[in-house]
Amino acid sequence: MGLKDYQEAWDYQEDLFKSVVDLKLANRDLPPAEQHETPNRLLFVEHPHVYTLGKSGSEANLLLNDNELKEKEATYYKINRGGDITYHGPGQLVCYPIIDLDNFFTDIHKYLRLLEEAVILTLAEYGIKGGRVEKFTGVWIEFDKGNHKGMGWNPRKICAIGVKTSRWVTMHGLALNVNTDLSYFDNIIPCGIDDKAVTSIAHELGKKVDMQGVQTKLKDHLIKLMGMEEVD
Repeated sequence: MGLKDYQEAWDYQEDLFKSVVDLKLANRDLPPAEQHETPNRLLFVEHPHVYTLGKSGSEANLLLNDNELKEKEATYYKINRGGDITYHGPGQLVCYPIIDLDNFFTDIHKYLRLLEEAVILTLAEYGIKGGRVEKFTGVWIEFDKGNHKGMGWNPRKICAIGVKTSRWVTMHGLALNVNTDLSYFDNIIPCGIDDKAVTSIAHELGKKVDMQGVQTKLKDHLIKLMGMEEVD
């Protein structure tokens, strides 16, 4: 989708999400032979500077007032996904899967772990070891305390995840920091976690990377892990 205003992309997600839910409801009144297959989509996008707050989050984790948001050329939205506050902006690859989990498995925890695994496998292709930190959703660098004995432990979040599901249809998704301007995270308490840092692929490698290449790798891993088949 390229660089797309957050509200515009959100409205598009909502339209696709509603169309799948409506189709599932309509199928309930039809015999199996006449039911229509529900589509599954992976939307990839970058956003202009924006902060979004999930339904379980706290506004106290946004450290800017309205005037300061304008100075940063950033917008702010309260949205209907899980999780707390996060930042989206240029250089960050956002993926919104609009999929019907009834086509695959009906387990939201498995779905979240699958999103994380797709990112972990993508990072590995760049020589970056990503993983999970107990009790926190998302993907982290220097995540394994046991691997850093005597060196301190500084887990850094490289990918945030927050989703919404209804009737096993998903929306929202993941945000992977690729060439992201990390200074924008200084204006929030990312995901409500105040003692851990954020990072990006570019920061870890010391150089910018091709966004399209990251997108292709992430898409391929998501398709394989979900057992999907790409169609035109």
